[in-house]
Amino acid sequence: MKVLFLLFSYFLGTFPSGYIFFWISDKKDIRNFGSGSTGATNLFRLKGWRWALPAIIIDILKGAIPVYLALRIFPDLKFSLFCALLTVIGHCFPIYLSFRGGKGVATSMGVFAVLAFKPFLLTLTVFLLVIVISRYVSLGSLLAALSFPVFTFIFNIEKEIILLGFILFLIIAVKHYENIKRLIKRKERKLGNKAK
Repeated sequence: MKVLFLLFSYFLGTFPSGYIFFWISDKKDIRNFGSGSTGATNLFRLKGWRWALPAIIIDILKGAIPVYLALRIFPDLKFSLFCALLTVIGHCFPIYLSFRGGKGVATSMGVFAVLAFKPFLLTLTVFLLVIVISRYVSLGSLLAALSFPVFTFIFNIEKEIILLGFILFLIIAVKHYENIKRLIKRKERKLGNKAK
């Protein structure tokens, strides 16, 4: 049963909402445009909020659902955290898209919301504030992902959740490697700048 649930977690994570919406709209592979990501930020730059908002909601639910169900069905926090990790990995590295997926931010947010709601709210605040001030979605994503394990530590949440937070931050940082390079060179696109 647990093995099947782990597979469910990964394959739910692989559901490529941004890829599907862009294909419906333009009949093209979103990975050939903008940042090359299948995530909602790239979809927003290419198609606007009308298409990006449903993708964000789906990606958040992809993170929240496996964790919520695992916590309900199996009385095992560590197993639930492993499900959380697999769904984010599935989003970032989908097997049937040559492991080229999204960057894991929205899916991780869904995970955070279920595991530790108060730290999640502070993490979301960091995300929004950084974007409003800097207009860099990538910077907001990175700082928000880093802030979650910090906030969980402050709230004295289980150490396993803190560890998962750091692991998810590392995955998000790896997926944002090119963004980090552009941020350092001050060449990163700001929110509102259209992708090509």
